[in-house]
Amino acid sequence: MGVGGNFWDLLKPYARAEGFDFLRNKRVAVDLSYWIVQQETALKGQIRNPHIRLTFFRTINLFSKFGAYPVFVTDGTASPLKSQARIARFFRASGIDLSSLPVAEEGISIERNKAFQKCEKECVELLELLGVPVLKAKGEAEALCAQLNREGLVDACITSDSDAFLFGANCVIKNMQPNSNEPFECYHMSDIESGLGLRRNQLIAISLLVGNDHNLTGVPGIGIETAVRFVKSFSDDEILYRLREIGGGDLQDFQHDVNLDSSLIPSSDESPRKIKVPHCSICGHPGSKKAHLKFACQYCSATANEGCIKKPLGFKCNCSPCDLDNKEKEQKRNENWKLKVCRRIASEQNFRNNEITEMYLNKQQQYDGDYHLSWENPKIDMIVDYLAYYQHWEPSYTRQRMFPMLSTIFLRDVASNSKDQLLGGQYEFDSIQRVKTRFGHQLYVINWKKPTCEMSNGICIPSEDSDTEQELGIADESTDLLDEPDSPQIHVKEGCSFLSTEEDMVLVQNAFPEKVSQFLRDKDLKESRSRRKRPMKSENSESPRGVQLSIINFYRSSKVPCHEKPEESETGCPKISADTSRERDIEPIRNYSKSVRRKLLFD
Repeated sequence: MGVGGNFWDLLKPYARAEGFDFLRNKRVAVDLSYWIVQQETALKGQIRNPHIRLTFFRTINLFSKFGAYPVFVTDGTASPLKSQARIARFFRASGIDLSSLPVAEEGISIERNKAFQKCEKECVELLELLGVPVLKAKGEAEALCAQLNREGLVDACITSDSDAFLFGANCVIKNMQPNSNEPFECYHMSDIESGLGLRRNQLIAISLLVGNDHNLTGVPGIGIETAVRFVKSFSDDEILYRLREIGGGDLQDFQHDVNLDSSLIPSSDESPRKIKVPHCSICGHPGSKKAHLKFACQYCSATANEGCIKKPLGFKCNCSPCDLDNKEKEQKRNENWKLKVCRRIASEQNFRNNEITEMYLNKQQQYDGDYHLSWENPKIDMIVDYLAYYQHWEPSYTRQRMFPMLSTIFLRDVASNSKDQLLGGQYEFDSIQRVKTRFGHQLYVINWKKPTCEMSNGICIPSEDSDTEQELGIADESTDLLDEPDSPQIHVKEGCSFLSTEEDMVLVQNAFPEKVSQFLRDKDLKESRSRRKRPMKSENSESPRGVQLSIINFYRSSKVPCHEKPEESETGCPKISADTSRERDIEPIRNYSKSVRRKLLFD
């Protein structure tokens, strides 16, 4: 949830749509509970163990498709305030009166339900088999993600909890859509500061007013627009101190400061009593109606003999006395509005701003121990057994879906001067097939060669697995929400098995520069040969550069012209009729297609 009051809608105008290479060679912290809740809510009861399937496929996509280094974070022990909020959320969802809400005792935490804990445990087991680092936070998972981002250990956070900004995150990815040109909906704290004019302490103040994960209600009667307007009236350094004073019921100092916070307008005590300037009822400008009937005032554009012009509907005078009076009224309205909001905050008995503020600003470590972020090679055989037990997948299907991730890890190892030249001990880099553009992003299609087709305990993949997928019902479960990666193309040639995968061009260049150079040379040679085979255009057919051709030159007739033999006269000479000249003009037009003739006729 995070901050209440439709907080994400407030930040939506400042979101960035990032492309495929946004996370390339970057570390990203993932809130695991966000994935579990999202998948269980969307596909619960439709497929087997959706949390395991989503975690498996999305992790492979982060590695192979986006080239990222994911770090997963799980929730720790919740605070007493969070436990109280969980009880209130359960009562609210069950339709139970919140007046009978029990109070969580000091030092006692309410854990999540057992079903969620079971899902989280299964996902952690799978991630550890995939060789991905998993960290357990002391409290909130988004708090540890934000701390890793703030300290520069990761470049972004993947979570839907908006209070990650309150914990100090700099870059938050809310949504992922792998099958699009710009798959990431990304929010940068710098964009929020420049666009909304709100910094971290001010965002914390907004969460205290509209509600958050630790206090669901906030201050009743204060919405997101009121909270933003009130918070902007204070600086980032003083807003939390001011809320602490107001929450304690101390409004005297605040009212005194509000009276002093005004423009350079003299107060009623310092200036003499204001004399109301009369205004004309005809034009609305300063002066008397009697004088304006004879001569036009200086504000009207009429001539001196015609008098003033009648004022339009809704007219407001902009003379200096009226402008000064309007400023004083506007200032008074703002002061009264601030005092009204302050009284509403002070009347809230459960305004626990101190505890929640200290929690968001807590600079202590959210993780016990040092951060040893290391990525290991996946344990293929154990993953196959794990998914065969939980998902009832065939080993060939699991190995096939894992192959893009394994090829990405292999290319990384080769680029870092690894001596291993076989992927999984079986497949070798054969050639670059072609360049493929996918969602506006160019990739190399790589052919991986296996000398023999004998089955082994490695990552051998059969050439035909469509029957297996249909038997398992896998094809029907492939939806966009599951983020299922593309499987490698398989073909057999001359007794060898070949797999085709899509790889990042820079990664392939770093791993196999000689292969890339050979591919580029062959590509240039092929293009030069194709250019030679193209027929040379005649000089008459070429049009000047930048000149639009006529429709006759663009559209050639598809019909074969039929020339009729002219009639001969009695003397043996061709007979010339009176319409010969007209037929000569129409004859070329008959050679064009029907659509061109129609366009020439009506144009």
